[in-house]
Amino acid sequence: MNENVISYPLNAKTALVFIEFQNEWLSGQGKLRKLLIEDEAAFVSAITRGKTLLQKGRDTDAMIIHVCLRPDAGYRVFGQAKYGLRAAIPNAQTWQHEMADIHDDFMPQPGEIVINERTGASAFAGSMLDSVLRNNHIDTLYLAGFASHVCVESTLRQGHDIGYNMCVVTDATAAFNAQQQDYFETQILPHFGKGIKTADISER
Repeated sequence: MNENVISYPLNAKTALVFIEFQNEWLSGQGKLRKLLIEDEAAFVSAITRGKTLLQKGRDTDAMIIHVCLRPDAGYRVFGQAKYGLRAAIPNAQTWQHEMADIHDDFMPQPGEIVINERTGASAFAGSMLDSVLRNNHIDTLYLAGFASHVCVESTLRQGHDIGYNMCVVTDATAAFNAQQQDYFETQILPHFGKGIKTADISER
């Protein structure tokens, strides 16, 4: 056995957090998928790794949390923003109807937690995520999802700042292109957490 290999366990203190595995990104009809994804092969690979990660979590009875973006039809939850995502999303008319549904390949099973009430880029923004984690004595999060340099990064930063050990499963995340992904992994991630791979996560 190689003693230099670091393993990241799934246990009672950890949770897998799946960010926006919804039709807006995963469906071929998703507007954001069509408009923004430049590196399609990397994006598909991240989805595939996400499936592997989800199954690994289910096989070990890990805490699994699905974090969605599901604004109201009038986008009133975002207020009257002039800039940023809170302005861009209403302007693009995204995350509505079936495009806001979790993709069939990631449909939650009984016992898995779904966070729907987000009001910003971070999975913690306006949601019950922090309360759920603290109520269950979770101290370490493994993040997967989209997009790496937007909602995953925002969640990473906020989770770090409020006291969690943050890991990003980099092969189960994707940005719009390779340059963005590389910058996130090399210049941002090390300041707030640890980059790991799906294969690094072990059973208990």
